[in-house]
Amino acid sequence: MYYEFSRHCEPRLRIGSGETVLVETEDAFSGQIRDDRDRRDKQACPEGNPQTGPIWIEDAHPGDSLAIHIESIEPSLGQCATRTSDPKQLAQWLGTDCPHGTHVCPVRDGQIIWSDRVRIPYRPMLGCIGTAPRAGVPTTGPAGPHGGNMDIIETCPGSTVYLPVFVEGALLYLGDAHAAMGHGELSASGLEMPSHTTIRVDLHQKTIPGPRIESADEIMTVATGRPMERAIAQGYAELILWMESEYGWNRWRAYDLLTHVGKISVGYYDIGTVATKIARRFMESP
Repeated sequence: MYYEFSRHCEPRLRIGSGETVLVETEDAFSGQIRDDRDRRDKQACPEGNPQTGPIWIEDAHPGDSLAIHIESIEPSLGQCATRTSDPKQLAQWLGTDCPHGTHVCPVRDGQIIWSDRVRIPYRPMLGCIGTAPRAGVPTTGPAGPHGGNMDIIETCPGSTVYLPVFVEGALLYLGDAHAAMGHGELSASGLEMPSHTTIRVDLHQKTIPGPRIESADEIMTVATGRPMERAIAQGYAELILWMESEYGWNRWRAYDLLTHVGKISVGYYDIGTVATKIARRFMESP
């Protein structure tokens, strides 16, 4: 397991474009929480969001991009876990005496058994997926042009995540699977779970500025920054330029259209990650 998106690590696996792989990942708590009595011990393991990888993609060179098709995400233990932790920005209103609140939930029959009365639909996603940058070694805490800890709920089965290639072989990492997560990941913990994730990776000889996601119904760009309004502006600008370069839109007509039909998906609010998106039905004709 790695807690960085590093170009210095030896590949765990080498694959060619078009290959499908099953990836085993640990949960964001590094396996420390398996029942309600367990506690997150940051002295023993200060880092979070361990990643599996890196995966070397044959013939991937700087300036290329990867298309990672997420085919399935399954809980490897049949359960997920969350906890209440430091309320951070909420402390101004809620105070700081927040209980640890470890909460382990069974996953069965497409449902997360949150309590005797509450069922949450099982909607798995990857909190982290990224390639190794050409400079610096970002941890699994932030997100950026390489991907990273995006925590976007659309990074889910049926979606394709596009990431830039910065170094030879791309060096793809993934992990931090969630059984479900609300927009913003308010307590900094989704319904975390170890997983078996199946992906297919295609190599494209196309340069992109940062992460993109395509689903059956939408296309979206991902940006991160604080204040979050800056990330929203960047995300929409990159979406407009994508519409212009690949879909034939005039950028100012796209700007106008997104003003009325654009939508936002919020990742972990504390680092200001957003996906800015448009439904495919609006893209048929510029």
